[in-house]
Amino acid sequence: MMRPLFLVTAATLAACSPSKLAYGQVRSAMIDAGLSEPNADCMATRLTDRLTLVQLQKLKQLKGERRSLADYAAAVRRVGDAEAVSVTASSAFLCASGLASERR
Repeated sequence: MMRPLFLVTAATLAACSPSKLAYGQVRSAMIDAGLSEPNADCMATRLTDRLTLVQLQKLKQLKGERRSLADYAAAVRRVGDAEAVSVTASSAFLCASGLASERR
């Protein structure tokens, strides 16, 4: 009786990538870190597709006042993860310039 329910649950979770499950949390954390909603939308989409869940957890701990994408990218440097810094900086540039497909 429990086996079919377990299989359905497992199949549902497998269909959802970890990045899609993390998107809402990362977006909320970015807004809490001071980004505007449009920038948080664009950045969260790009970051959840490119970083691991461990890296995203580190970024979720950034809190702050209202800040620009450049200020957020500078704050990420304090996390000490070179890949997270690189992905955040390139994503900030693409989102700010409108070149990110997520922004369209």
